Amino acid sequence: GLAMCYEDETRLVEDLFKDYNKVVRPVEDHRDAVVVTVGLQLIQLISVDEVNQIVTTNVRLKQQWTDVNLKWNPDDYGGVKKIRIPSDDIWRPDLVLYNNADGDFAIVKYTKVLLEHTGLITWTPPAIFKSYCEIIVTHFPFDQQNCSMKLGTWTYDGTVVVINPESDRPDLSNFMESGEWVMKDYRGWKHWVYYACCPDTPYLDITYHFLMQRLPLYFIVNVIIPCLLFSFLTGFVFYLPTDSGEKMTLSISVLLSLTVFLLVIVELIPSTSSAVPLIGKYMLFTMVFVIASIIITVIVINTHHRSPSTHTMPHWVRKAAEEWKFVAMVLDHLLLGIFMLVCIIGTLAVFAGRLIELNQQE
Repeated sequence: GLAMCYEDETRLVEDLFKDYNKVVRPVEDHRDAVVVTVGLQLIQLISVDEVNQIVTTNVRLKQQWTDVNLKWNPDDYGGVKKIRIPSDDIWRPDLVLYNNADGDFAIVKYTKVLLEHTGLITWTPPAIFKSYCEIIVTHFPFDQQNCSMKLGTWTYDGTVVVINPESDRPDLSNFMESGEWVMKDYRGWKHWVYYACCPDTPYLDITYHFLMQRLPLYFIVNVIIPCLLFSFLTGFVFYLPTDSGEKMTLSISVLLSLTVFLLVIVELIPSTSSAVPLIGKYMLFTMVFVIASIIITVIVINTHHRSPSTHTMPHWVRKAAEEWKFVAMVLDHLLLGIFMLVCIIGTLAVFAGRLIELNQQE
């Protein structure tokens, strides 16, 4: 049985490829177009490079078409209805990723194709796509990115090869969730494009769009919360008694700690000059906040150590208190409340607008 099956399949392959020419389009009339059905299956979002604006994905690109030169009657070959043959041996549509950001445009994984007795060919090569995507970091890390993959034949125009999407959406049934991104929406569109070189000839492409939203938890825990704690710690400088002499020590310690922290986490922030991300604005706010507290602390300590012998007290101050120390203490209490309030309002001002906007989109 096995020997007969092997012989039938061997004979079939020999008969099919006896006079087969893989350079010629598989149509009965040269005026006919080969109809290719294209389906994109997204397996994994490997990485998003904000600096170089490259999205790397693991995909399977399903292509189906009928080759009129590869039909047979199963009864003549022991009932063989399907065979698997190297994709290199047959005519294939030269589909490429137009917005490719790598040196390799073509889909060159020479996997086998499934050939049915009707001439229907199914080819699903795996591929790692590196596609160009304009990454807008304005709202980082609460950002959404709209990226696309534009697929089309490189040399065949729409009169000789017609490509149709298998579905209006890419297949995400086997998609492995990313720890950093979540897919919010995904769609596919077919386009007829007329280039300046040949205004009467349409070139077809299928463009898949993916709306991705970043999962911000990592940045909240490792960047935003520590910056917020540094800001609160800065405010507590004014809770320390001026007599203790530790005000400046704490202020400078917070500044040094924040500087070291920013040097460590700077690698996490997209290093692009196209826009200042939200998280960058917040880090800048925190740094200005800490430096402002040091300057004001110097003024408070200076006020604390004043005396009538060194400074002339204005009339309104003399009415409020007899000693500079009391003035310094009042300033401390006022500044403690003011700085805590500024810390909370500043944090909300940076992030609240974007968070409300995202919540309304849900």
